[in-house]
Amino acid sequence: MIKSLNQLIEAFRKLPGIGQKQAERFAFYILRSSENDVKNFLSSVIEAKKNIKICPVCCSYCEKMPCEICSDDQRDKRTICVVENYTDLLAIERTGKYKGLYHVLLGVISPLDGIHQDNLSIKIFMKRLKGINEALIATNPTVEGDATAIYLAKILQPYNVKVTRLAKGIPSGGNIEYADEITLVNALDGRKEI
Repeated sequence: MIKSLNQLIEAFRKLPGIGQKQAERFAFYILRSSENDVKNFLSSVIEAKKNIKICPVCCSYCEKMPCEICSDDQRDKRTICVVENYTDLLAIERTGKYKGLYHVLLGVISPLDGIHQDNLSIKIFMKRLKGINEALIATNPTVEGDATAIYLAKILQPYNVKVTRLAKGIPSGGNIEYADEITLVNALDGRKEI
């Protein structure tokens, strides 16, 4: 097989969730695309990598510091929704229902994968608790997500913060980023203290 084609396929295979067949489809799509389309695609990747950073306040992605949500005076500064990753933040934002702040953990506690609380942005989150009335823990309803939620609830006990969890509108083992807006609205409405 052609060396540069193999390299392109292998580059796509490194993306999460991409198997051999999907990587091949991407590679052949690139080969069939115009040179201008490929240049635009590459330029978008390079610009995103260069310009998008981690917000020092909430650990979400942003181009300006702090991010648009952290710097929005219209947001409820007394509530923080704690999510696993940026895609979960986007899913909740799309509902239009939640108007507070966010904190992105950058993962979940997963000892089997070597991910412990010190590997997450929990210390940054703990520094943000002054003036916070509610911490909405919106981790995915998986073993790791539940363990992370329980850990956060435990370390928040000494603080005067109401700790809530999304209601069970999201199926166990599911991911927030794949839930539809109605399910997320119901989960936000039915959140309860843990």
